[in-house]
Amino acid sequence: MTIQQVATEAGVSPSTVSNLLNGRNHRMLPETRQRIERAIDKLGYRPNRAARQLRTGRNTTIGLVVPSVGNPFWGALARHLESAALAEGYHVLLCNSERDPRRERDYVDELWADGVHGVVLCSSLPSLEHVMPLVERGLQLVAFDRTSQAGDPASLVSISVDNAIGSQLATQHLTDLGHRRLAFVSGALASVNRKERYRGFTAGLEQAGIDPATSVRAPVKGDADDFGDVEASELGRAAAAELLALEEPPTGIVAINDMCALGVCRGLRDGGLEVGKDVSVVGFDDIVLADLYAPTLTTVRQPMKEMAAAAFTQLRSRLDDSGPTQGQSLLFRPELIVRESTAPPS
Repeated sequence: MTIQQVATEAGVSPSTVSNLLNGRNHRMLPETRQRIERAIDKLGYRPNRAARQLRTGRNTTIGLVVPSVGNPFWGALARHLESAALAEGYHVLLCNSERDPRRERDYVDELWADGVHGVVLCSSLPSLEHVMPLVERGLQLVAFDRTSQAGDPASLVSISVDNAIGSQLATQHLTDLGHRRLAFVSGALASVNRKERYRGFTAGLEQAGIDPATSVRAPVKGDADDFGDVEASELGRAAAAELLALEEPPTGIVAINDMCALGVCRGLRDGGLEVGKDVSVVGFDDIVLADLYAPTLTTVRQPMKEMAAAAFTQLRSRLDDSGPTQGQSLLFRPELIVRESTAPPS
């Protein structure tokens, strides 16, 4: 089906149909627009995106590379980013990388080869060296859940919640309740956001006059660099078993994210303890499951909708050449959400 056939069906010229398809319809009569839209629906016409890109030099598809939508946090980001993109006539291609630099590079290479020149990358890895060749060729990159690091390209946009402050809020909540024996549950501190959350945890301990050396970081086993978001719940469950085996188990636990925290809760129940009574647990992210779990999970909320909108806006402005060419770092404020999984120590 071609533009010419749509034009014949609607009784207009092909250029008029093209104007509508490309958003140049501000002077078009409403009845003309309606005739064209009816013709498009009747004939089932779909524009050829590749041809349009060759003609206009503009691609309205962006890439989104996340660790795994197995973690509802990344699924929520994909939904909010797509919503912001669709509102402006853009589409999103989703890729799952498991924080593997090789997979990230391969996905970004494929996106570039398909004419996608803007990507939101959510790995939070300390170095972006694996995608630098394409950045140097013109790839527009927004790093999500990662603050700016030394060696980053000058054009990079970084968007993140303040992970250190968020973890400090979680820790302070537990110490304010009276907890003194605390643990931090995470995989290897191999990503920027994990390091920042652990830094916030130790800062919260120091603020309460607790020596961070007296706290525990778990699990000891399985603390590998390839820990991914999908395995977070099992890691949390294993960590809980290790912590319960200590001579003096912690009464308060801060987990690296909500999926990990839910695993910790399951591990505590496996050990015969009651979450929110015997042991308090705090997560991070405020995924949809946090408020559905029993007991409901105290957590640190990220303003996901606002962060996703900012990611799209920054990327689009660079693709349209309407925004700054220098990099930017946008840091969002987290919010502590207190629910049933935390209480004063018994």
